[in-house]
Amino acid sequence: MNAGFQTADYLVFGVYALIIIAIGLYVSRFSKEKSSSDYFLAGRSLSWWAIGASLIAANISAEQFIGMSGSGFRIGIGIAAYEWIAAATLILVAKYLLPIMIEKRIYTMPQLLNERYGHGVSIAFSIFFLLLYLFVNLTSVAWLGALAMEQVSGSTPMMWGVVGLLLFSGLYSIYGGLKAVVWTDIIQVIFLIGGGLVAVYFALKAADPSTTIMADGSAWTGLQNVFHTIRDAGGDYHLSMIIPEGTVVSDPATGQQFDISKDLPGLALLLGSIWVTNIGFWGFNQYIIQKGLAARSLHEAKKGLLFAGYLKLLIPLIVVIPGITAYVLFTNPHLIHGLQDSITTADSAYPWLLKNFTPTGIKGLAFAALVAAIVSSLASMINSTATIFTMDIYKRLISPEASEKRLVNVGRMVAFCALFIAMAAAKPLLGGLDQAFQYIQEYSGYVYPGVTVVFGMGLLWKKATNRAALWTSILTIPVGIALKFAYPDMGFVLRMSYAFIVLVVIAVTISLLDRSESVQDDTSKIAGRRSMVRASWVLLILAAICIMAGILFSKRWTSYHFDAIYMLGVLLGFIGVMLRTNSLSRTRSSRAYSIGGKAFDFTPGLTVGALGIVIILTAIYAVFW
Repeated sequence: MNAGFQTADYLVFGVYALIIIAIGLYVSRFSKEKSSSDYFLAGRSLSWWAIGASLIAANISAEQFIGMSGSGFRIGIGIAAYEWIAAATLILVAKYLLPIMIEKRIYTMPQLLNERYGHGVSIAFSIFFLLLYLFVNLTSVAWLGALAMEQVSGSTPMMWGVVGLLLFSGLYSIYGGLKAVVWTDIIQVIFLIGGGLVAVYFALKAADPSTTIMADGSAWTGLQNVFHTIRDAGGDYHLSMIIPEGTVVSDPATGQQFDISKDLPGLALLLGSIWVTNIGFWGFNQYIIQKGLAARSLHEAKKGLLFAGYLKLLIPLIVVIPGITAYVLFTNPHLIHGLQDSITTADSAYPWLLKNFTPTGIKGLAFAALVAAIVSSLASMINSTATIFTMDIYKRLISPEASEKRLVNVGRMVAFCALFIAMAAAKPLLGGLDQAFQYIQEYSGYVYPGVTVVFGMGLLWKKATNRAALWTSILTIPVGIALKFAYPDMGFVLRMSYAFIVLVVIAVTISLLDRSESVQDDTSKIAGRRSMVRASWVLLILAAICIMAGILFSKRWTSYHFDAIYMLGVLLGFIGVMLRTNSLSRTRSSRAYSIGGKAFDFTPGLTVGALGIVIILTAIYAVFW
């Protein structure tokens, strides 16, 4: 067992930092931006492997390494649902959402809203996203990263860590734009996955009960011991995906009693708002979908998203299993042979593992993986914050005639300002939290139900109107707050489900009643019209079955939150209504997108790739149900 950084660790980490800075500055120096498209979308030149790697590098950050690992320590494998459902969501985004955006040459998500609904909705969501990036995403990632640096190295003060991470990420991303972000992301994801797997390997070696010398331990035996220890303990849900209501356990770090189902509400993690969150995040989150929009072709974009889906299946092995391993080691003192260092909060579980169970030198590599995850996410968020402000607020409202060079310079200035705002806001917002991952999910949850409804119907439904989108946008946060006050004991995952139901009803009702922007539509020319009608019937019947099942069985299976099936029914019904009216209604919104029939095609190779993800997910849920 080791404590803190040694010289070899600093050398390994220093080599990593130099590689990233050198590549970032090299790309920035030799890829001169001729236009805002070059700076914000890398000239739309990305290949599938760059897209997939950059998506994961942008997504995986301290939120996962620290926050999700902390949740794995505290509540178990169920938290991995966010990652595994994301893999399935990427298939849906690749097939149905991204093709429309690429076909319409979208730069930013608010630009999409401006084209589809008009100025008011676009500005509202521009402000939504800017506030979300500045005060939730950038701050939380930088704070959690600094926490890890302090705990692992033992010599990095928290605020210095926050400042250092933000400046490191801005060093190349502000100058080089998206191309510099993506090329460094490719290297970052190698460190992220490779270093993460190395850290898991040594943590599991420490869990081998057959030896008192960690170096002699077997990672495979350690993994078996972790599983057997949990499953042999009565009432331990660390290896269960579906948690019944009222499952009260003790926090292994603090001893405080809590109900696991508030964070992991049974079937709601399979049937409920987790789909809404993932569709909103992977389909309409600027710093994520921007990588797909920069693809050299639609086919490359689809392949890139499926590649990211396979990488997402791997992420829980890197971030959740270490948390569960830390739980077994910490609660079984005979395995750690008198180690005095303690875990005081759930979010300190991953740093505790790195500090105490990785050898000198390897600790530096594992720490580089952690910092790679943090810096790549911060760089993507900074670039997207600059993109939204520059293209959707500055160019549209302040200086419509601005030159391409001026837009790039404004983007750089905005990115620089975002760094300092995040530095100032990090400690006041996150200084007193125990589980930052839950903080991020809960406060993002106030926005994502509205994001999914407004963007989804804007892309896919010809009847969606500006008035419906505007009222849905206005009511998104108030509906979430009202549900929070009305049902204070309800977990945020369930609250998001009911918020989504309310917002769908509002959006559909207003769209169907509002005739102010209706124009005639010749449905006879719609490609695949009969197939759309048949599909709409299937979806509407499935929606009715889900709602009837909820009525009949939700009380009987209330402990597993079977009422989440209402949200699934509403989601299926929403899609069914869109398909049916798209194919049969003779009127449409004057701003509705016309969609080419071939945009949604999947080649046989893409279809096989998508089926592979589904099969793996089915096997995972069968094992951990």
